[in-house]
Amino acid sequence: MTQTMTAYVLLAALLFVLGLYGVLTRREPIVVLLCVEVMLQAVALNVLAFAKYGGFEDVTGHVFVLFILAVSAAEVAVGVAVFLALVRQRGVDDVVKLDTLHAERQEE
Repeated sequence: MTQTMTAYVLLAALLFVLGLYGVLTRREPIVVLLCVEVMLQAVALNVLAFAKYGGFEDVTGHVFVLFILAVSAAEVAVGVAVFLALVRQRGVDDVVKLDTLHAERQEE
């Protein structure tokens, strides 16, 4: 690995570890989604680094990064929609309290 590629890989590893730490320690769903986004961007940075310095002549790595960006945008849209639906239905904004997806049945 070249020195520049090592810097890209180390930066991507640092971003991924920071995102993983945020996912494992934070309770707010929006912050957890942002940390997942940081992890996806770290993967995209790694793919771009290997595409640029790996000796590949085609644009497969760049196309794959565009696919990662599209998936991450869709993930944010679906995640925020699910979070807003859960907050409206249950009034809970803590990930730990959202341990089940089915609603509690009310006794009549």
